[in-house]
Amino acid sequence: MGRHLVDGWRAAGREVRTIGRGTADVRWGDADGIRRLLDGSALLVNLAGKSVNCRYGPENRAEILRSRVETTAELGRAVEGASTPPPVWINSSTATIYRHAEDRPQTEESGELGTGFSVSIARAWEEAFFAADAPGTRRVAIRTAIVLGDGSALVPLLRLARFGLGGPQWDTPWFSTRARRDAGTQHVFGAHWGRQRFSWIHLDDIAGAIDFLEQHPELAGVVNLSSPHPVTNVELMRTIRRALRMPFGLPAPRPVLEVGAWLIRTETELLLKSRWVLPERLLGAGYAFRQPLLEPAIRDIVAERRAVR
Repeated sequence: MGRHLVDGWRAAGREVRTIGRGTADVRWGDADGIRRLLDGSALLVNLAGKSVNCRYGPENRAEILRSRVETTAELGRAVEGASTPPPVWINSSTATIYRHAEDRPQTEESGELGTGFSVSIARAWEEAFFAADAPGTRRVAIRTAIVLGDGSALVPLLRLARFGLGGPQWDTPWFSTRARRDAGTQHVFGAHWGRQRFSWIHLDDIAGAIDFLEQHPELAGVVNLSSPHPVTNVELMRTIRRALRMPFGLPAPRPVLEVGAWLIRTETELLLKSRWVLPERLLGAGYAFRQPLLEPAIRDIVAERRAVR
């Protein structure tokens, strides 16, 4: 996401400065440097945070939390201390903050927050964001659905489909340990037979929505970033198979998923939680999605991957 945004803004002629590691203009922990960097800037966008594509052991849980809350709080202190703070601050959040939903979509107005480790991270992230004393800065927390693009969460699903394993992911009851229950990391059985909802957004609409948010001062607080057309897991995998011209795909029941997730060091929640999210505020403000439908979005990604090989 970060690289895509930076490349797009620089191509449009905007000056972009970065905070992070390696070749970033300023490194995390350099409070004075971050404050000077933000002073007089037009827009602050924070996407920092360790990937959740990992096993939720104690060390990873701590780093997932720290990498979000501490960086957001550090930016808050810099905004508070700036002589001319940025007028707009857009901060990452996640649509995972909502509950497992099979009955109705979750919007900013009527959505219900869930429980468990991932939800607690999202809550703490947003609390750190809105805790900053920055009355002159309009703040927007973007509750982002699963992002699709080359190099995104779509890639492992494409690989599975190419090997004939592109059927739906079936949830079932699964044993839990006390440690996982206490940590809130045990996915509780919900949707049957691949009916869990898949809310998504194309990378192009991440860029488009952030530009739109910058230009619309009436939008502050939380905003869902997701396509207006979520699908079920069955529809997702069928669409992937069509894009790859694969005539069949074996389904993956939860026992297989749990073993596979353990082997590749990730969590089944990423596939099995029903995320049914709608971008009510974006649509109400008039945002026109560049990639509103899943099938053309996936076909474009597949074509792009083939073109660069």
